Amino acid sequence: MAKIAVTGAGGYIGTKLVRDLLNQGFQVIGIDRYFFGLDTVAEFTKDKNFQILKKDIRDLTVEDLNGVEAICDLACLSNDPAGEIDPKLTYAINRDGRINVAKIAKKSGVTKYIISSSCSVYGNADELDLSETSKTNPVSVYAKSTLQAEQSNLELSDKNFSVTALRNATVFGLSNRMRFDLVVNLMTLSAFQKKRIIVMGGGHQWRPLVHISDVSKAFIKIIESDISNVNAEIFNIGLNNYQIKNIAYLVREQFPFEIDIDLAPDDADKRNYSVNFEKILQKLNFSAEVSLQNGIQEIYLALKNGKVDYGPKTVTVQWYRNIIEAAKLIDSIKDGNRII
Repeated sequence: MAKIAVTGAGGYIGTKLVRDLLNQGFQVIGIDRYFFGLDTVAEFTKDKNFQILKKDIRDLTVEDLNGVEAICDLACLSNDPAGEIDPKLTYAINRDGRINVAKIAKKSGVTKYIISSSCSVYGNADELDLSETSKTNPVSVYAKSTLQAEQSNLELSDKNFSVTALRNATVFGLSNRMRFDLVVNLMTLSAFQKKRIIVMGGGHQWRPLVHISDVSKAFIKIIESDISNVNAEIFNIGLNNYQIKNIAYLVREQFPFEIDIDLAPDDADKRNYSVNFEKILQKLNFSAEVSLQNGIQEIYLALKNGKVDYGPKTVTVQWYRNIIEAAKLIDSIKDGNRII
């Protein structure tokens, strides 16, 4: 039974990947600081094949990865707005931390390293249908640090250490660590709560989308593939490309009541990219399967039935700010080791 390490195991994609790996019979080490609480992995704690390692990826050691055959590296300060809170910290974690994971994995004898990259590295693109060989143009600290980690870690690949980068489209769908700061999820929540969706920038921007279960399947596909087909390779992972305004219209169609759509002319987010997903289909016979409509429906039904959290932890950038402010408060009142 192969042992797989997942960094960022308590995160949005990580919790789904851990579940799928365990369901397929793998042993899993869930590595994370668990910023969003251990409850995101509570369902796995009774599984004898799951082990929690509460640790920062910047402090990972060779001993931590003893017996691990593959590592899925998802740990980072996720999404573009969150990366702007503290650019220095973002580079320290998203670039330097993930470079450390890859180097430690190689020293530990791990066979496969898979980095969770992002289609955000294409940034403000001058062309449509971007392939893995197209020019990258990251516009955010998150995207720039992600691209640098991806490039540095691919250089570590050799015949004994396979490195693969998965450039994920914008993800949607339900998770144990739910996020309502991703476009489809946020629009669905807004439609449910306010019967209204606000589309910034006129909605003409292009975004590739992919369901969370398909991202998880892509990681497992790399784990199970022959090294000759995945080593030193980059794969775009996605379902299809949509203009933001059309996403709003598709969300509206999934609701049984009227939803207003407001088009706002300005948007500080300058990303605009449409991505091609043919490479992984041709090379590994992998394609995303879950439709946007099905993903919207599952979120709507979960909201309707009270089965999904939409509290402060579901907006990543705000939760990071809460943690930073809480740390400042504790430091200001702490007397030695005493808080109270």
